[in-house]
Amino acid sequence: MSLALLATGSAAFAQDAEEDRTRSRTRIALGPQLVPSFPGSDSMRLRPLIDIARTRGNEPFPFEAPDEAAGPILWRSNGWQLGPALGVEGKRSRKDTDGLLPKVGFTVELGGFVQYQLAPSLRLRTEVRQGIGGHKGLIGTVSADYVARDRDQWLFSIGPRVTLTNDRYHRAYFGVDPASAAASGLSAYKADGGLQAVGAGTGFLYQLTPRWGLYSYAKYDRLVADAGRSPVVRAFGSRNQLSGGVALSFTFR
Repeated sequence: MSLALLATGSAAFAQDAEEDRTRSRTRIALGPQLVPSFPGSDSMRLRPLIDIARTRGNEPFPFEAPDEAAGPILWRSNGWQLGPALGVEGKRSRKDTDGLLPKVGFTVELGGFVQYQLAPSLRLRTEVRQGIGGHKGLIGTVSADYVARDRDQWLFSIGPRVTLTNDRYHRAYFGVDPASAAASGLSAYKADGGLQAVGAGTGFLYQLTPRWGLYSYAKYDRLVADAGRSPVVRAFGSRNQLSGGVALSFTFR
């Protein structure tokens, strides 16, 4: 009888262990963040900071840079991963430029990403997204992240960022057409596509308890080339673009 009970208990323990290895875990982070009111702005807007990550069993949550676009990994092989990318860009109202320049509407950006795990602590990633409505332009980012972590107990990441955009995007935020120049007193300016900004981003996560944790990030971009020389930036904004946020995370099975 005791041997039967022992066998039954061992089988139940093995089944529980197997379920622990296959059950998914989800981490949701929610908090505030400050971001530029619009590309090139010298003012900040408060927006929600939301992050959702999933993993299985006791595997650590996969690394995600705080400033990358949302989107699941659809394919992976030999360190390569790719999938869709969804981003948004806030509107620039006429009030933001003292009523002198046209508004740029809220934009949903759809596209995709490719990333490569160069080493366990080094990841490369590029995204390309097309604006739907709003600026209607094309934006691309190239990034590299060095990642140090103790599984899910804490994680620190840091790395460079490069942003490139096409003519339509640049002219929406940084160009001044002749009619707007006549109305505003600014010099007419044709902003061509290409390099827009260079910078760096960093993130930090710390698990306070098995369920609760802290999630935070900071980012700096410097507008360069045609974007940095724009009279719109000189009159109504700044070449220095800062953003950052902090959130409380909750993990559950």
